[in-house]
Amino acid sequence: MVATEYELPPFDLRLAMDTLAAKDPLLVRLIKETREFRVEKGDAESPYEVLVEAITHQSISGKAAATIFGRIKALGSNGRIPTPHEMLKLPKPALRNAGLSHAKILAMKDLAQKTVDGVVPTLEEAHQLSDEDLLKRLVSVRGIGAWTVEMFLIFRLGRPDVLPIHDLGVRKGWAITYGKKHMPAPKDLLKFGERWRPYRTVASWYMWRACQRAGNAALRKIRPPKTTPRRPTRPNVGRASRNAKPPATRRATRKAL
Repeated sequence: MVATEYELPPFDLRLAMDTLAAKDPLLVRLIKETREFRVEKGDAESPYEVLVEAITHQSISGKAAATIFGRIKALGSNGRIPTPHEMLKLPKPALRNAGLSHAKILAMKDLAQKTVDGVVPTLEEAHQLSDEDLLKRLVSVRGIGAWTVEMFLIFRLGRPDVLPIHDLGVRKGWAITYGKKHMPAPKDLLKFGERWRPYRTVASWYMWRACQRAGNAALRKIRPPKTTPRRPTRPNVGRASRNAKPPATRRATRKAL
């Protein structure tokens, strides 16, 4: 079994902890009771490589994805992920035999082409781009959504202020940490998370830790976000409208007169 390697983030972790401690006492308790924030060090380096792995893992179990990812790496040179140019040259049946679905093959090809075209940046270029610019560029790739880009920003680039408001683990971790029966709606979590700026990444990471500590039994008890029932709107009926009669009734009335 290969041990997972971790590394310190590229920002001042002690300052991040002190800042969060001053803003959120409940979060401080969680920080003290769990391990210190770390970023997992993976094999993938460039945005292209990270996204190849992300596409492989979509909608399947981790074990199956690892097997397929190993087959994809075998199609490249030197046991690495096929380069963008190699990916474009690979016949679709080869990728299909590796275990990729038709949709994932199209996503891989689009990713490779956008990398060649410069839409998907190199790792060096990615470090120079803002979170917003990276998000805009990377979600243009077929099959890549905001959540995947947010994970790249957190775990590969170590950006300090990313809050994945749609992530189920972050939302359930929030409910556990703050003693709530319901998950927050994404817009409510975004509003709450303002207190964590400029270290929302660290706070999000501890929401995941809260889920791990709680266990599956506790997590299953957390309900979806509360929904406020909408009041039925009454039509704005004026006096003239209320007194109005259908045309046939008005004609009958005039005839009677």
